Amino acid sequence: MILDLYNYWIVVVLMMVGLFIIVSRGNLVKKVIGLNIFQTSVFVFYISLGKVEDGSAPILSDSVSVYSNPLPHVLILTAIVVGVATTALGLALVIRIKEAYGTVEEDDIQTLDDQQ
Repeated sequence: MILDLYNYWIVVVLMMVGLFIIVSRGNLVKKVIGLNIFQTSVFVFYISLGKVEDGSAPILSDSVSVYSNPLPHVLILTAIVVGVATTALGLALVIRIKEAYGTVEEDDIQTLDDQQ
C-alpha cells in the first residue's frame, strides 16, 4: 500500500524540504531555491492526480475505453512557465538588493535598515 503511493511520498518530502529551506535560511538566494523546490512538489502532485491507471491519451479509438484527462498536464505546463518567470524576477530582485545593501542575508539587511 505504501509503496504503491511512492509519488505522493516524494511530494511530501519535496514540500517539507522546500518549506524547511524557506524558513530556516536567511540567504535570499537559498529562499528562492526553496520556493522552487516547493513549487516542484506541487507540480508533481498535480501530475500524479492527472494520471489514470491504464489510461490512454485522449485519442478516440475503438480499442481504448479508459482515457487520461490532459487538463492537469496542460495547466502544469502553464504553471512551469509562470514559475520560471517568477524565479527570474525573484533573482533579479536579489541582485538589486545585493547592489543596494551589499549583502543577501536577511539579518544584515534588517540591521542596515534599522541603522538608517
